[in-house]
Amino acid sequence: MQVYALAVPESIRVRTVDPGENGTLVRVEMAYVGFEAVRFGGRIERREEGRETCVVLLSGSCSLMGLGEASRATPFDGPPTALYVPPRTTWWAEGSGELALCTAPATGSLEARLLDRPELSTRGEGEEERFIANILMEGEPAESLLVTEVLTPAGHWSSYPPHKHDTDAVPDEALLEETYYHRLRGGSGFAFQRVYTDDGELDEAVAVEDGDVVLVPRGYHPVSGDPRSDLYYLNVMAGPVRAWRVSTAPGY
Repeated sequence: MQVYALAVPESIRVRTVDPGENGTLVRVEMAYVGFEAVRFGGRIERREEGRETCVVLLSGSCSLMGLGEASRATPFDGPPTALYVPPRTTWWAEGSGELALCTAPATGSLEARLLDRPELSTRGEGEEERFIANILMEGEPAESLLVTEVLTPAGHWSSYPPHKHDTDAVPDEALLEETYYHRLRGGSGFAFQRVYTDDGELDEAVAVEDGDVVLVPRGYHPVSGDPRSDLYYLNVMAGPVRAWRVSTAPGY
């Protein structure tokens, strides 16, 4: 068993910005996980040499490499349609809207495919209830990426009870970096996220607004929404072993 001391960024929160010519709203890179939210109109093309990509339609409508059509008004409206792309493959989308681009290291052992039937589930009860769409979790083949989206009703807790995945101890726990891409219904309101470790070396709580990304290099990472704003987040995870194995915080 080994605990990895992955680098902690200067701030765990990254704000969205007005898109430039390439349409990028927010972009982050960690040791394993890459994430970008991009706004497009017309045709967008990308290619990654040593990384696999999961393209998730956040809003709008488009054709994904001609493999299928994707459409939803907002991240809160209906299940997602996504695209899996191996490295060294040029992918394209044609239409308009916003896309999430999730990447992680890969060698290229799989083919491009449409992900249009995500597993849907409910997790938690009462004020911990939230709704999960598993886009590219262990039930779907990939080399490194794990991708899921979560809709948390207003006032509820999410990623709860606090859990972590920063220790290489498979099958009990897997080392996975993670990003949270937060959206709030209607674009207003806020949520809170705390990222902390048992030893207190990392203990940061941030208020997040619509479009913010929170980085989870290690530690526990619960989320709480405000009483009036439904919260959506897209999780991207990756590490040396593709397995979602977590440990719950002591006392829970």
